[in-house]
Amino acid sequence: MAMAKGRAGTAKRAAGTAKRSVAPATGSTNKKSVGKSAKKAATKKAVARKAPARAATPARGTSARSARPASAPWRVQPPKGRPVLLVGTRKGAFLFYGDDARKSWKLDGPHFLGNLVQHLVLDPRDGKTILMAASAGHLGPTVFRSSDRGKSWKEAAQPPAFPKMPEGEKGRSVKKVFWLTPGHASQPGTWFAGTSPEGLFRTDDGGNTWSPVSGLNDHPMLATWIGEGGTPDGVFTHSILVDPRDANHMYLSFSTAGTFESFDGGGDWMPLNRGVATDFIPGPAPEYGQDPHCVVLAPSNSDRLYQQNHCGIYRLDRPGDRWVRIGDNMPRKIKDIGFPIVVHPRHADTAWVFPMDGSDVWPRTCIEGKPAAYRTQNGGKSWQRQDKGFPRANAWWTVKRQAMCGDWHEPFGLYFGTTQGELWMSRNEGESWAMIQSGLPEIWSVSFGYLR
Repeated sequence: MAMAKGRAGTAKRAAGTAKRSVAPATGSTNKKSVGKSAKKAATKKAVARKAPARAATPARGTSARSARPASAPWRVQPPKGRPVLLVGTRKGAFLFYGDDARKSWKLDGPHFLGNLVQHLVLDPRDGKTILMAASAGHLGPTVFRSSDRGKSWKEAAQPPAFPKMPEGEKGRSVKKVFWLTPGHASQPGTWFAGTSPEGLFRTDDGGNTWSPVSGLNDHPMLATWIGEGGTPDGVFTHSILVDPRDANHMYLSFSTAGTFESFDGGGDWMPLNRGVATDFIPGPAPEYGQDPHCVVLAPSNSDRLYQQNHCGIYRLDRPGDRWVRIGDNMPRKIKDIGFPIVVHPRHADTAWVFPMDGSDVWPRTCIEGKPAAYRTQNGGKSWQRQDKGFPRANAWWTVKRQAMCGDWHEPFGLYFGTTQGELWMSRNEGESWAMIQSGLPEIWSVSFGYLR
């Protein structure tokens, strides 16, 4: 939920959005139509990270992506290895090693006791490298890396940081490393990190040294997109997605700014928010200024995206560019406000959300203290409540945006952590739920992986 100042700033900058567009390529003298530029941008190789040229971006509605297959085999084929849950909390990191049946879990931790762990992710490309986004006491925001499945850790030699500005000029400093995403399968060692304040960083050596992605961080429209204010905790860069069919095709989202798309590996970006409501801004929804909470790609169909937003649940089918509010089909009493969203790895029409109380005061708790997940099996046309095994009352917690995930098993397993430090799972696609662990610190993130 954004502060009043942030919403006011968003409303102010929204006034002229109809006439604004992403800046053209720097130094470009090409005056051909946007349609021709789209074909070039869609096939252009990745630009250099240190000094990316701003390539022209495809116009809305272009079908450049339609020639790609609807799925990528390396994403669809289930990984093999020992199941592990990686849990980031307000007071450290915890690993839970599971058996093949996912019936028993062995706790390992805490790691970095007392440090806030924002995100903890196992690299699916090698099954042994783990990166941790943490705020480590006097060290401040940083990244830790384990190359031996969590047995030992080293801090990044060069964590994400904005360039220092000349004396007398105001610059930005990283306050939180908030989000971690492994790069494309063809780029081992590449990761992306999202920060607060707004920023995107990249590593190509497995997380040891990080560099700013200047195509975003220095974009001439970035300050306009972000506006003033933000959420109570700041502006976060999150939901960094890499198209498994094309390493140059990426998405990311900002709290209080919206979702954005790049076709050149991060060299240039354009808003992708049509159809997404901004109930906190008077008048029609602008081109940017939305508040996505979590955006995900369907693993079995990379042209399908889902979004849990401050203002509802949405689906987007590419090459279209208009989001459809599928949350309108949620039960009226429950509504469609929450933080996480998870998609089935083999069925793009099946997804789960975990609604929270989004009333006027935004208590961020289960509605009426009665927790429940909701599942759609038809792309959001209808939703079913799944609450077997949960407390029937007095469960006054919620689930953060990074704290719900799934595995690749058959049947599909779901996992989430709560703000009261409980870790839950379902081995049967949400039909019933069981608690794995209680008594943990407030949980910020839960991710699943297979150790190899």
